[in-house]
Amino acid sequence: MSKITIEHNPSEERLQQLGVSNWEIWEKEVSKFPIDFDETECAYILEGEILVTPAEGEPVRILPGDLVAFHAGLDSQWEVVKPLRKHYSYDFPNGI
Repeated sequence: MSKITIEHNPSEERLQQLGVSNWEIWEKEVSKFPIDFDETECAYILEGEILVTPAEGEPVRILPGDLVAFHAGLDSQWEVVKPLRKHYSYDFPNGI
């Protein structure tokens, strides 16, 4: 299984099922930094653009409207290309 899974433009019903509007919000300016995931993070991108490059893989572009799971064990380099604003949750250990 990939350490990053993306569902592009999920339905409003799907977002409501997951309770996305109640998840915390995180914002980050344009920057580059390493991030390693000890637990699975699910995120819904509201604004911005990021390139996430797994330690042993190709870059993955993540855009507004993407519902993403960064699975536990993912070691990655992040490049925030456009200022990022996302909902996030650690309540789905197996992803979404």
